Amino acid sequence: MPIDSIDVRGPRFGATLTAVVLAAVLISGSGRLLAFQALVFAIGAVAGVQRSPYAWLFKVAVRPRLSAPTAFEDAAPPRFAQSVGLFFAVVGLAGYFVGPQWLGLAATGCALAAAFLNAAFGYCLGCEMYLLFRRTAG
Repeated sequence: MPIDSIDVRGPRFGATLTAVVLAAVLISGSGRLLAFQALVFAIGAVAGVQRSPYAWLFKVAVRPRLSAPTAFEDAAPPRFAQSVGLFFAVVGLAGYFVGPQWLGLAATGCALAAAFLNAAFGYCLGCEMYLLFRRTAG
């Protein structure tokens, strides 16, 4: 197992929590809740997904109750996905706090759609973008 590999179930758990938080943002219109999610994205993007608050929660509360991991993945694509999520969260924050309001709703909705795809189907849009960029860059 390479040093920068992670249990594949961790990012999916994080995506589930992210989807719940982003849905709550859309329902409540809370820019502060979106700021919290932006902080979670920032930690995952800068420190690595394995050091994010949701990864800690997975490690402490969920993983001990599961069987040993059988599949691992490179941490770089999910880390890039956290950067993409951070971008949408920052755009959403600008919409909620500066305006227009629809910008906050649209950016949050886009982030929610991506998180939902990962949570429900294991399809990580940000990871796919990372792989596409790597292929085109050579």
